[in-house]
Amino acid sequence: MLGLVGIKKNIDISIREKLSIISSKKEEYLKKLLCEFEEAIILSTCNRTEIYVNYSCREEEVLDKVFNNLNWDLSLKEYVFLMDEKSTIKHIFQVSSGYHSKIKGESQILGQVKEAYRDSYNIKGAVKSLGRLFESAISCGKKFIAKAKLYEIPVSSISIAVNKLLELKCEKVMVLGYGHMGKLAIKYLLQSSCEEIVLVLRDISKANDISDKKVKIINFKEKNKYINSMDGIISCTSAPHPVVLKEDIIKIGNKIYCFDLAVPRDIHKDVLSLERIIGYNIDEISKIDDNNKLLRNERMKEYEYIVNDSIKEYMNWLEVRKLSPIIKDIKENGNRVYKKRLKTYINKKKEIDESELVEKLLKSITNLYTNRAIEILKEERLKGSEKECLQIIRKIFIEEI
Repeated sequence: MLGLVGIKKNIDISIREKLSIISSKKEEYLKKLLCEFEEAIILSTCNRTEIYVNYSCREEEVLDKVFNNLNWDLSLKEYVFLMDEKSTIKHIFQVSSGYHSKIKGESQILGQVKEAYRDSYNIKGAVKSLGRLFESAISCGKKFIAKAKLYEIPVSSISIAVNKLLELKCEKVMVLGYGHMGKLAIKYLLQSSCEEIVLVLRDISKANDISDKKVKIINFKEKNKYINSMDGIISCTSAPHPVVLKEDIIKIGNKIYCFDLAVPRDIHKDVLSLERIIGYNIDEISKIDDNNKLLRNERMKEYEYIVNDSIKEYMNWLEVRKLSPIIKDIKENGNRVYKKRLKTYINKKKEIDESELVEKLLKSITNLYTNRAIEILKEERLKGSEKECLQIIRKIFIEEI
């Protein structure tokens, strides 16, 4: 039975951190879990802690086994749930396709799912039904991302700003400020085709983590040496006053697209009166953001069939897999019949004409199974349940192969 142990929604971070898993301990915990369960996978990110298991014990024992092996405080059990098999299957397919991410449809989670699967697979912890589930979910996630193309619809102010600059063919971009949004701006611009990036900040030592030669790091005193040659500006400082003034901009020159993400605003309102300046403030960007979120939701609904089809395909595989013991018995029984008839053939081939013997052996094998089928059909008839049995027998013995 497949199941998922996870943390309930809207639980305070002070509780969540007690139920988190340190990456350096992950392999150790996996090995412990595999002493209790057939398979186990740990999906641990900054936003989620999920333990997937393939178990044969009673449901009420699963949480105890997980808590004991992960050294979690048993008093915190009220904050944790065990998801049933069907819901677990649906959940991981949706997770891999970005349905449960904070930013709907983001693709980073797929890489984290791959890593979780690989970590378990490498120690033979995901080689049966759970392993197949993750393989299918990863394949589904790849297909969903490729088809839905949600990356075309950015949904954060900084990604919207960068995307807009790239749409406008801005090759030289200045970023003012290196807080959370400034760091994201640099990250996205470095992943783009942008040729020149100028980062402006008060203390250049705060950008020691940047090694890419494409980024020129300067302080605010040097800003005006570069600002007029830029195609675009992203400003996101925490300054209490404007940091780009009208006198900083030469009146004649190429268009400069300015994205002011700061509150209070970084770019003085008088700058926007200049003919060469085209500006967007945080409110205008937020409207694009809200609209894009709606567009993303619509796009995800449009391509939801990919997830649903993948879930159905896996569920069918799982149902057929449950027949494995019966299929094994059928094959073994067929093998016994074959060996018995082969022995008869070897013993009698010198006494009887070979073609006559082969005919008798084939007839005896046919009779063995047809007579057995007739017996079962009669038994089911007497029970009043021959209809379903008859359908199966027709498929095996009457319909042409």
